[in-house]
Amino acid sequence: MALAPGLLSFVLIVVANTDTAIAMGSGDVPVLGTPRLLALAEAAAVAAIGPSLESGLTSVGTAAALEHKRPSPVGAEVVVEAELTEVDGRRLVFSFIARQSPLPGRPDDEDTVIGAGTLERVLVHKDQFVSRAQHG
Repeated sequence: MALAPGLLSFVLIVVANTDTAIAMGSGDVPVLGTPRLLALAEAAAVAAIGPSLESGLTSVGTAAALEHKRPSPVGAEVVVEAELTEVDGRRLVFSFIARQSPLPGRPDDEDTVIGAGTLERVLVHKDQFVSRAQHG
C-alpha cells in the first residue's frame, strides 16, 4: 500500500440551492451549509487516497473537526482541498481547507478561507465492513 502523508486532492463546486443550510436542514439561510462543507471535505479526502488503495479496501469516516468561518452564497465557487497528514496503521488523518473564489463583479477580492479542519478515516475491507453492518 502506498499511503503516505502528502497525498492530496480537491473538490470544486458552485454553491447551488441544494447545498444551502436551508436544504441541509442546518439553518434557515441560503448559504453553503456546514454539513455540505463537511461532505465536500470528506469527498476530497476519499479522492486523495483512492488511487493508492489496494483492491477491496476503502476508508470510512470516524471523526471530524470543522470550523466554518465565513458564509458562501448561492453561485459562489468553493474549492475544498484535503491532504493526508498522518498514517498510523489503518488510521488516517487529513487536514482540509476550504476557499471561496472572488465573487463576480468583485475582481479585487482574493480567495477567502471559509473553513478548515481535520478528518479521521479508518481503512477497512469493504465487503467485510458492509457484511458486518448488515448483520449487526
